[in-house]
This record gives sequence, C-alpha cells and structure tokens, in this order.
Amino acid sequence: MASLKKFLKSKDYIKIPLVFTETNHFEIVAQINGVSGKFILDTGASNTCVGFDKIAFFEMVSEATEIKAAGAGATEMETLISNKNKIQIGDWKKKKLKIVLFDLTHVNQALINHNATPVDGIIGADVLEKGKAIIDYNKKCLYLKK
Repeated sequence: MASLKKFLKSKDYIKIPLVFTETNHFEIVAQINGVSGKFILDTGASNTCVGFDKIAFFEMVSEATEIKAAGAGATEMETLISNKNKIQIGDWKKKKLKIVLFDLTHVNQALINHNATPVDGIIGADVLEKGKAIIDYNKKCLYLKK
C-alpha cells in the first residue's frame, strides 16, 4: 500500500510542515496579504483570526461587527471583520478570505507563560475546510488540496 504522502500527492494535495510546541499546539507559517506570520493551527476555532495589533502589519481593512468571540478562558470579546484577504500556506492559496480580528493578548500571554513565543493569529476550521485539510499528527504535517 502506498504511503499517505504519496497517495495525497497523487490527489493534488500540498504537504505543509507543522511545528509542535511546548504548549502542545501545532504552529504554522502562513502569509496574509503577502506578509508572513506565525499562527496556531486550531481545528476547534471556527474562523481564522488575527490579533488587533496585527491589522496594519497584514495590510488588512477592517470593519465593525456584532459578532462576539469566545475562546479558551475568554468570552464575549469584541471583534472586527476583514474581508477579501489573500492567504497562502506553503504553495496553497486562497483569495477573498474573511478573517476575524480580536484581542489575542490572553492567548499570547498564555504562550509566554509556558515559554512559547507569541503568535500573530489562528488558522481555523474555515481555512481547513476550504483546503480539505488532512492533518498527519505522527509526521507533523498538514495537507491541503490545491
């Protein structure tokens, strides 16, 4: 039987390496609007998110929204929304991505408290679904369909 890597390559999937952190998260490098950043891969996050402090860094245009964010240890957080963003993870690309913007201070403080480095945002289930994602936990890699 062929390996998972060979099988997925034959199905037009792109392999992207993941970094397993001290906090038991997978980190991934992604580009938003052509700017590289570090993100946590979070299958439990419904949307891809970027911190308020990175709006200008990723050249995003934001607008107000009534949506409230909730995450580990925090609820009812104010958000903004940014539409029509480009994302690239490895050689996988998508246009017109909606990204939720909120205060990631609590996330980054928790990472720092566990001797991990802060992140620019979170890659959520929206991107994973669009890319028909397959995560190989053993080989520490993500596969996204072209």
